[in-house]
Amino acid sequence: MSEPRLAVADPAALPIRAVNSEPAEVGLRVTVTALAAIMRRITRRDWRDRQKVPRTGPAIFVVNHISNIDPLVYGHYIACAGRWPRFLAKASIFRTPVVGWVARACGQIKVDRDRADGGGAMAEAAAALAAGGSVSIYPEGTITFDPDGWPMNGRTGAARLALETGAPLIPVAQWGAQDILGGKKLTFPRFFPPRTVHVITGDPVDIDDLRGEPPTAGTLLLITDRIMDSLTALVGDLRQELPPRGRWDPRLRRRVVRRHREER
Repeated sequence: MSEPRLAVADPAALPIRAVNSEPAEVGLRVTVTALAAIMRRITRRDWRDRQKVPRTGPAIFVVNHISNIDPLVYGHYIACAGRWPRFLAKASIFRTPVVGWVARACGQIKVDRDRADGGGAMAEAAAALAAGGSVSIYPEGTITFDPDGWPMNGRTGAARLALETGAPLIPVAQWGAQDILGGKKLTFPRFFPPRTVHVITGDPVDIDDLRGEPPTAGTLLLITDRIMDSLTALVGDLRQELPPRGRWDPRLRRRVVRRHREER
């Protein structure tokens, strides 16, 4: 993919405090501000459509997952767009030395996948939304298994949360973080020369026809398909490529084309 022409004015040039007035824990503000200073130096930024990020009110940001470093890439973008990154993160992160302490200090939400309610994560996320905040969710649940980095099948947690709270689903797609730190295993990152990271916000996922529906498996899968379709299209825009036919199913270890669930 050819390098895009970046804007003359760096979108991250202003201090975060000048562009983000959303309330947040001191730990979250301090951590994100410090990491943003680092990200300004180790990345080049192709940031698109930040005006589509709602500055206030409840919002569920759904994000594709391509690298262990992409939470920092996305977090830098969303913080400079006026919202603090508050992730629903798997419980293993909270058991990791240092990282777990930082996650707790920053008010991140722990998801226990061994429990039906995520260990209270859904209730905590719903409370944050009811208070006018936002949450950020990786609907894939982990770094994509797709061999070419495309979004794979998603989990239904974001769909359930959207139905229960009425909050909009805002897709945010990214590409380029895998050039800094690729694969699922932690390795030494490639910071220099600085890589370009591409991030774009899409229009809210349209689920107006499903608002008020009970959260049946079919409805949740339909909403999740729409989320992943939206993210895949946005990733295609960033990569300037046509997405592949079908979506990677990690259980089958191949891309699968399914009958369109809109026909239910």
